[in-house]
Amino acid sequence: MLEHIELFFKSIFIDNMVFAVFLGMCSYLAVSKKVATAVGLGAAVIFVLAVTVPLNWLLDQYLLRDGALAWLGPEFADYNLSFLSFILFIATIATMVQLVEIVVEKFSPALYNSLGIFLPLIAVNCAILGGSLFMQSREIATLGLAFNYGVSSGIGWFLAILAIAAIREKIRYSNVPPPLRGLGITFIITGLMGIGFQSFGGMLTGGSEEEAPVLEKTAAAKVEEVEVKENKKEIDEKEISYNDAINK
Repeated sequence: MLEHIELFFKSIFIDNMVFAVFLGMCSYLAVSKKVATAVGLGAAVIFVLAVTVPLNWLLDQYLLRDGALAWLGPEFADYNLSFLSFILFIATIATMVQLVEIVVEKFSPALYNSLGIFLPLIAVNCAILGGSLFMQSREIATLGLAFNYGVSSGIGWFLAILAIAAIREKIRYSNVPPPLRGLGITFIITGLMGIGFQSFGGMLTGGSEEEAPVLEKTAAAKVEEVEVKENKKEIDEKEISYNDAINK
């Protein structure tokens, strides 16, 4: 359970798709002028990531990685189809995006029209593909963790675009210097938000994994220092005793 909680918060705040690895920036900048539009696209991204990451995890585990076809028989154990990862991952993503586009067009035509070309472009959004590739490279162990990673990564992207959309709506009425209006001030705000999100680094582990060896080394150094002092004191006492014996 702790593993799920740690992955959830880490994917949202520390490894945020926008602020940590700068994925999905085109949609993030283009569809963040209004909060309502940002919410719609963010919800679509959460859904697509929540579905495609677990599906691609299954493809990776039982079809693509080296030895994944062993379940078909011993003669298939040596097959490695990992070179097909990009093709199959993108095919899965494109299928889910098409489903989202159909649903949004059916139940919310206004949102569909406001999203415009950026809704079908989710299929080639690097944040969506990045979720599956990070899942593969980080070797997420179970289907539950893969689903958790997909949902939390989507929530992280959703929070990023929602926050910048709310800020951009407010700064329309602010006295922004002319050279910084538009994307200029947006990039500056994004950088500041990225710094803020990165400050969450280590909030779950507190750096304990790195601090423990340091504490052990410090304790060992202190013990060694005490031993050296004791040995030196013993040598000095023996030397004094020897000098006293010679003088007598």
